[in-house]
Amino acid sequence: MKKIYFILSLLWICTAVAAQDHKHHYNHEHPQDSTDVFYRHLKLNEVTVTGVTGDTKLKNSTAPISIISGKELRQTTSTNIIDAIAHQPGVAQITTGSGISKPIIRGLGYNRIIVMSEGVRQEGQQWGDEHGIEIDAQNVNSVEILKGPASLMYGSDAMAGVLILHGSPIQPEGEMKATVSTEYQTNNGLFDYSLNFAGNQKGFVWDVRFSDKYAHAYKNKYDGYVPGSQFTERAGRLMLGLNKRWGYSHLTWTTYHQTPSIVEGERDEVTGELECSTDNVKTYSKALPFQQIKHYKAVWDNSLNLKRGWLKAIIGYQQNRRQEFEDNADEYELFFKLHTITYDLRYLSQEFNGWKMAGGVNGMWQQSQNLGEESLIPEYKLFDIGAYATVSKSLECLTLNGGLRFDNRHLNFHSRNFNGITGSIGAVWNASEHLNLRLNMARGFRAPNMSELGSDGVHEGTLRYEIGNPELKPEYSWQADLGLDFTSGYVSAQVALFANRIENYIFAQRIDMEMEEGYRTYEYTQGDARLLGFEAGIDIHPIHSLHFENTFSLVDAQQLHADEDAKYLPMTPAPRWTSELKYELTHHGHKTLNNAYVALGLEHNLAQNHYYKVDDTETRTPAYTLLSLSVGTDLNIHKKKVAELYVTAENLLNTAYQNHLSRLKYCDVNNATGRQGVFNMGRNIVFKVVVPIVF
Repeated sequence: MKKIYFILSLLWICTAVAAQDHKHHYNHEHPQDSTDVFYRHLKLNEVTVTGVTGDTKLKNSTAPISIISGKELRQTTSTNIIDAIAHQPGVAQITTGSGISKPIIRGLGYNRIIVMSEGVRQEGQQWGDEHGIEIDAQNVNSVEILKGPASLMYGSDAMAGVLILHGSPIQPEGEMKATVSTEYQTNNGLFDYSLNFAGNQKGFVWDVRFSDKYAHAYKNKYDGYVPGSQFTERAGRLMLGLNKRWGYSHLTWTTYHQTPSIVEGERDEVTGELECSTDNVKTYSKALPFQQIKHYKAVWDNSLNLKRGWLKAIIGYQQNRRQEFEDNADEYELFFKLHTITYDLRYLSQEFNGWKMAGGVNGMWQQSQNLGEESLIPEYKLFDIGAYATVSKSLECLTLNGGLRFDNRHLNFHSRNFNGITGSIGAVWNASEHLNLRLNMARGFRAPNMSELGSDGVHEGTLRYEIGNPELKPEYSWQADLGLDFTSGYVSAQVALFANRIENYIFAQRIDMEMEEGYRTYEYTQGDARLLGFEAGIDIHPIHSLHFENTFSLVDAQQLHADEDAKYLPMTPAPRWTSELKYELTHHGHKTLNNAYVALGLEHNLAQNHYYKVDDTETRTPAYTLLSLSVGTDLNIHKKKVAELYVTAENLLNTAYQNHLSRLKYCDVNNATGRQGVFNMGRNIVFKVVVPIVF
């Protein structure tokens, strides 16, 4: 890795060729520092997004895209970055305790979602149920959520959608800014802090950050403290670059270390209490079994201004080191070492006579090594390459766009080769200043991953024995999207409907066979599937300072031509209704307490009666309701903001519940109560402080 870091550094220093263009339009144009939801909705049609083929006004995007601002992220209670965005309509998360979360978009997850960070796709063994996203939440300033395979920039694995995690914008010329933030959560004793220093002096730009996080076991009303749910996390980032009239060139290094213990859920047969391998259940230290994850990344991001467009080039190297310790804290049983090189070269044209065009080539090279005593998946190498072209045409009130892409993935396991042709075509009709109607049809493609093809062994973190299927075929999908956005002075509303047909859908099913004592056995299989659903939201603001916002999301995921027990696809989120009543006490003034608000929130998850029943792979999940109360304000001294203060009480009534996508739901039965599995976190009060210092 040191050699690759040196080569990237030398190339950057010697050539420094690229361009300053619209790279930070999203961050600049999006009103991310305002708590005024009214203002945010009125400006919705002016927001620029980058999740399609370059900078595009949101009102002209045929793809369904959601946006989360930096202010919204800071107001949200979470233990990791996926947890922070999982409350958005159409988005959910697979959880393993409080430290590990995996994203789900419209009922699809794992390798069907690409997470973009620092301009490259995050690669960290994301095939595993208990493998989280190795990204420091403090590095994320805003998020774009692209739902469905409507974008052609990303290729295989973007079938369900893309999460684009944006960092902080470059500081204006001549400015320097430091930020200190800290947080404490009462339920699991989570304590974190983050230090950041960024600046821009005569076009030389930099951004430095260090973050630290600790949490002991969380607790709930039924289980008490949950042994093995503690974790520690440490991350760092360094960006150096040049921003000139000819463009920009940025070189970024990140490091991420996480040590989560593993919740086994074993109980005393008589008392039903969870067994603990340590004397102190509230320890911040790791306890067997545990994982140790280290992720390193170097990205060289360049853009060159041309006469009629922009030429962008991004190359990245990542190394993911994932170890699992079962019986001895000094000897690992599993050790996956993953090397990934990603490359991306694209051209984006300026608009001429209403036309915009884009095209590019991207892909990755990857090698996975097994350095432990046990081997869950075989070692492998793969190489991806994809090429795409898109075009859009803007008329007075109508925008049309479309494109095609070809992908090829070669995997040395059984010398498998996968090809896919994808495309999309869509239209947006700006019916009026307040109403937009969008329609999109897209073709998606995904090659099976190595876990699905070749796994054979106990996956300690998932508490099961997994068997792969080397004969699996790639997945192909057709998805149609219909959306409507309405904004006015008193009401903002959005509706998005989708229908998704997937050929050769891959999933793991439990089989009636015991490969190893004490572990359920799961085998990968596939079949045709269809997913139907919608997201709807409305924000009513009868007066400037009062907002009543409601959202509802639903997905019905079925396997076609299947028996009744196998009719519904596993790991499908339950229908969910969220509601928030928010009152803004002060707004855009120079008072000591500015942008102050108080909000009462409700999240109701309906019962999930549609589940995969074969051999008790899944069980029904009852409905539950969670309440929250939050307050926040900017603190001003001498008309200058010196801090942001937030206090939030999550699960206010201390409700005992299990989310349908919690893997801990299937741990041992409590013989004393008859309840199966481990429950989610109970009441949690969160205190957060952010202190900006501008020079």
